[in-house]
Formats: sequence, C-alpha cells, structure tokens
Amino acid sequence: MPELVIRIKKKTDGSAALSCERADKSVTWQRQEGAQGRFFPLHDLTHYAVETVLGHRRGFFGLVADGWNVTDFGAPSARGRIPAEAMLSELIVGFLDAERATADRWSAAEVNEKMRIFADENGLEQRVSLTDEELAAIRARRAELFARWREVPAGAALELPFDRSVTA
Repeated sequence: MPELVIRIKKKTDGSAALSCERADKSVTWQRQEGAQGRFFPLHDLTHYAVETVLGHRRGFFGLVADGWNVTDFGAPSARGRIPAEAMLSELIVGFLDAERATADRWSAAEVNEKMRIFADENGLEQRVSLTDEELAAIRARRAELFARWREVPAGAALELPFDRSVTA
C-alpha cells in the first residue's frame, strides 16, 4: 500500500468529499459543499500534480501522510505554521488556480516573479525557480487528472496513490 490513498468523491448533489487513508489505515477527510465542492477537487488535484512532479515530500499530501489531518491546515492550527515546502507547494497551486480562473497562461518566468514578490512580501526564505519544462509537466499531469475527474460519475470517487518514494 502507498503511504497515502487519496479519494475524491463526487457526490450526487454537486458536493465533493476528500478522504486520505494513510498506510496505518487512519483516515482524515473533509466534505466540500456548494462552490467549495466545485473548487476543491480541482485544487486538490493541482496539489497532487505539483507535489508529484516536483517531488515535494512535505507538501500538503506529504504532511497528511505524516499524520496531519485536513483540518490542521486551517488557521490557526494546533500544529503551528506549515513547513516551508508545504508553503511553496501551496503558493504554486494558488498561482495555478488563479491562472485557471482567469484563463491566462503564465510562463515559468512570470510564475517565478510572482513567487518572488509573494515571498518578499511575506518574509519567506525558501526560494524556487520553476523551469518551463517543470511547469509544462505540472500542467500536463493536472490536465490528465482533471480529465479523469470529469469522467467520474456522481456517487463515485477518483482514487490516487501518493508515495513519496515515487517521483514523476
């Protein structure tokens, strides 16, 4: 069994539910209703694409595999501030979500500049520079995942393995 099995269920009422089962069989989950039920499955799939393509071991799904619960990511959290790599994953996912919402397609240089500005404004020390190839690979993985999600019938779930020893 992988470190984490991610299930995103498409409910018949338009809502969704994310559940993550760890190798030890413990589970964390969250129901996503209304507009969140349409937004978060794509957001979560974008996390999967970013974290698997870039090999982020301590992004959202890596932390969940380590025992964090989905609710631990809300503010304020009993776990404290999320690690720098998880912040970096979230930042990239956020830019890709914004890109998807506006139908703009940014170059790696534009994404890198946006990340630099955000890091400077928020006192983040960890820096990253995405290459055009990495950004293309993330977009390709995300497009494949979005297509799989569209094919999931209401009442069924998309299931994805997450294992930090496996890279893109």
